[in-house]
Amino acid sequence: MRQRPLSEIPSLLHDNRPPQSSLAEAEDREFDVFISHASEDKDPIVRPLVDALKTGGLTVWYDELNLKIGDSLRRKIDAGLARSRFGIVVLSKSFFKKGWTNYELDGLVTRSVSGDQVILPIWHEITKQELIDFSPSLADKVARSTGTHTVSEIASEIVAVIQGSA
Repeated sequence: MRQRPLSEIPSLLHDNRPPQSSLAEAEDREFDVFISHASEDKDPIVRPLVDALKTGGLTVWYDELNLKIGDSLRRKIDAGLARSRFGIVVLSKSFFKKGWTNYELDGLVTRSVSGDQVILPIWHEITKQELIDFSPSLADKVARSTGTHTVSEIASEIVAVIQGSA
């Protein structure tokens, strides 16, 4: 991955770069994975997962790492979705109830259907039937469950899949 010049790195207060076209952004990927999750799952799953993925050498789009005060949520999420090769979805009862998670999932599914991105589902405290009731097509994907695997095991497998696809 090439190092970006300092002139291209946005400041904390505002970003003075000219807007890039969405095609240019999609071709200039910055992230290996985008993580979609409910805020209730941050402590038990997502933060440890992010740490393990970063330790494994992956670049991660994660709200706490990429959103700053004053950012447009929609624009930043859309850019993260467009600039990530894989989408990790932490599916839980909380995930099913949220608007933003469903917005992100819509974007991930759209990119997946077009062949631009692969969805890597993680089930957290849900049953297959609950997932089928929410999304039959997601229930068909091979997933990992926090009920049968540790976060560290899941992260190791994700790192292996992503590094093997490069």
